[in-house]
Amino acid sequence: MRTFSLLKKQPVFDVKSGTKIGEVCDLFITSDGVVKGLLVKKGVFFKQTVFLDIQKIASFGADGIMIEDPDHLEKLKTPPEYTFSHQHPLNGHMVVTKSGDSIGLLKDVYFLEELGTIVGYEITDGFFSEITEGKQVIQSEKPPAIGRDAIIVDVNQT
Repeated sequence: MRTFSLLKKQPVFDVKSGTKIGEVCDLFITSDGVVKGLLVKKGVFFKQTVFLDIQKIASFGADGIMIEDPDHLEKLKTPPEYTFSHQHPLNGHMVVTKSGDSIGLLKDVYFLEELGTIVGYEITDGFFSEITEGKQVIQSEKPPAIGRDAIIVDVNQT
């Protein structure tokens, strides 16, 4: 299990040549709450954002993401339904339980790298709340309902 904040800016390497191809800049998230892949910035002067399907990643390491073939990075044919921080961002969205209780604002997501399943949400009520109470992590075994105004989750608080 990994959070997006741990993946952000991690380098993506070609296993065969050891070449750094780019770095992770965002998550590609479907409307049913699945991380379909990573958005990777590549290039030196003219940075281009490309899509890397999560199924085509050879391994997630502590210091980099390994892929077997640089051709696994594809131009985006259609824009992502949601991302974590760029187009249609989920970061900062209100998180509400199925019973109608507002939990706070989304700060980070926990997901299983191999499957792309989001299993937890880091929630914030603001800077001062984090200092006094610490971070709040919400676990969910069921996929969220992601909408324009809120993310609806079936939760187990820890």
